[in-house]
Amino acid sequence: MHLPRLTLLLAGAGIAVTGAAHAQQEDRVVVLSPIVVQADDVAGYVAEGAQVAKSSLPVNEMPQSMSVVTNDQIEDQGATRVGAALGYTAGILAEPFGRDPRFDSPRIRGFDANSAQYVNGLRQGRYFGAAAQELYGLQQIEVLRGPSSTVYGAGSPLGVVNMVQKRARSFDFGEIGVGLDSNDGTRLFFDTNKVLSDSLSFRLTGIGRNDTTQIDDLDNKGGYVAGAWRYTPTDATTIDVLLNYTKDAPLSPTGIPFALTETADGGVLRDLYTGQKSFDDSDREMLSMGVEISHDLGNGWTLGQGLRYEKFNWDYQGTYASAVLTPDTFSRGSSRQRENSNTLSLDTRLSGTLMTGQVVHQVLLGADIRKYDAFESSQFGTAPVLNWRTPDDDGAGPVFSVPANAGDVVLRQAGIYAQNELSYGNWRGVAGLRYDWVKQEGNRYGTPSEFKDTQLTGRAGLSYVMDKGITPYATYSTSFDPQAGQNIDGDALKPTEGEQLEIGVKYRPAGFDGLFTAALYDLTQKNVNRSVNEGGLTGTRQFGEVKSRGLELEATAQLDDTWAVRAAYAYNMTEQVAQGGDALDGNELADAPNHLASVWLDHDLGHGISAGAGVRYIGKRYRDAANSGALDRAVLVDLALRYEWDNIRTSVNVSNLTDEVYLGACGFSYCSYGEGRTVSAKLAYTW
Repeated sequence: MHLPRLTLLLAGAGIAVTGAAHAQQEDRVVVLSPIVVQADDVAGYVAEGAQVAKSSLPVNEMPQSMSVVTNDQIEDQGATRVGAALGYTAGILAEPFGRDPRFDSPRIRGFDANSAQYVNGLRQGRYFGAAAQELYGLQQIEVLRGPSSTVYGAGSPLGVVNMVQKRARSFDFGEIGVGLDSNDGTRLFFDTNKVLSDSLSFRLTGIGRNDTTQIDDLDNKGGYVAGAWRYTPTDATTIDVLLNYTKDAPLSPTGIPFALTETADGGVLRDLYTGQKSFDDSDREMLSMGVEISHDLGNGWTLGQGLRYEKFNWDYQGTYASAVLTPDTFSRGSSRQRENSNTLSLDTRLSGTLMTGQVVHQVLLGADIRKYDAFESSQFGTAPVLNWRTPDDDGAGPVFSVPANAGDVVLRQAGIYAQNELSYGNWRGVAGLRYDWVKQEGNRYGTPSEFKDTQLTGRAGLSYVMDKGITPYATYSTSFDPQAGQNIDGDALKPTEGEQLEIGVKYRPAGFDGLFTAALYDLTQKNVNRSVNEGGLTGTRQFGEVKSRGLELEATAQLDDTWAVRAAYAYNMTEQVAQGGDALDGNELADAPNHLASVWLDHDLGHGISAGAGVRYIGKRYRDAANSGALDRAVLVDLALRYEWDNIRTSVNVSNLTDEVYLGACGFSYCSYGEGRTVSAKLAYTW
């Protein structure tokens, strides 16, 4: 991290705001709201704030790019998966691997978000990528873009994707319903809230589902149940207890080798089951227990705390495509994996208001800890060669010639952070610093997986709120993410480091509820790992950087009581930078489209009828880091029709109306098709 540059910017933010105080013609004082990290339901599409921000500033004044996908938008678009709900958000390649029920796997500003997914403001514990969360159990999804280690510690430079669980409310309501889709998928769901007393309310949410895809023999039977209690013993104290449990059986589509996708009919390959029925199996359980506390200490100070325990168990065995052998056949591999992990996370915050002359300071002081204890076992083998024209999915089983490799690691992280949000008149400034201690012990797959690191990160931002609702801003932020293992010389790997400069403008109109944003960013990740072969030895070198630069535009508005709109466009250019004549030097990142665009319009037609329509554009992108092949652009059309009569709500949604056949993304040996046309219907009774 460039500490001198950061220190200068942190000082500059404070000087700019303080200096502006003396330059104002009018003595105006702006009192900021307390920093409250709990989240409440948002009516409509436009959110005032978000849990993920840890900020007293409304979204339109915050000097950082952020988006919120509200429950109303999720319902209108008929989304049933987190990835699908993010499809109309600027700069996000949602569901790149199609309808893979194991993970959501969005990509933001060119980077994979698997290690950047949080639930209720606390990071999900898992090495192989964050597991998919039940969308029906969430009230909103928040995206904070750019390095955010200052308030969240170790993590990806792309930012944070925070999923907020439904909370108990202070009024009674409920719904129960069923859902069907054209892939023979079925759902039964309920959500009910009961006020038990003046100080206690309870909410119970659940869904049982058989999720199916365009591949007939691939499904995911399972269920989710969540309980939420809200206890307010006094006007100053709020306690939320959040529990949820998921049990399902997600299997990944086997995929298709890239070479075959270029020669065979994509419509046939997209619907093909190429796994092994007698072998493929999955059993996953996720348990989460959390408590959130907010206590008003008086005199403008608030104490808040978030605590969560997670338990994750997954036994998985599946098949994956490998390489084309003949025009009719390709090889396959098989894997067995077992995971058992426990994660404990705690974040404690003290926030309050201070005054220096005419400048208001909203101060945030915090400390957090995280412990992740995991056992993992993996074994890879060879599956029988498959003739994809006449597939035999009940043939001989796989052969495992190498014993399973196991690992047991314990990761501990502790951090302290401080943030100051300054306000005077129309000026807003944000300055923050954080210091982290991170340590990991143990081994993975027969090799040590250890590191011990300390890091200082920070951010500084400045914005000016004009009288017409226009707010230009600039911000600088940093991040880090420790790396386990050694390089080819036997030295410990350094943590990757992220650094970003972002400038933008936000507009909050006075005539209607809306938010329009534009952001230009220059993001760099350093100490990127490269796989090398030197003298016959294969290992890792850290001599790379990744640069991501681009423009993001987003418009979210409730134009009146009948019209809502969400539109976005993003231009992103990534570049891999390496030394010593590395073959990847100058290449773009894999699965990082240069262009993404979307627009969704929703209209209340009256008499209980409403309708929506959307278009999503996914630009051309490379299938791998070597840029050895490109994936074609895709245009996807979505439709929605809803009808409400008394306590009955019905809806019909169509995704990918034109049944566009397209490749979503490619992994290490195969590619995944995007989901074809799917018609889904829902019927619910509400009270």
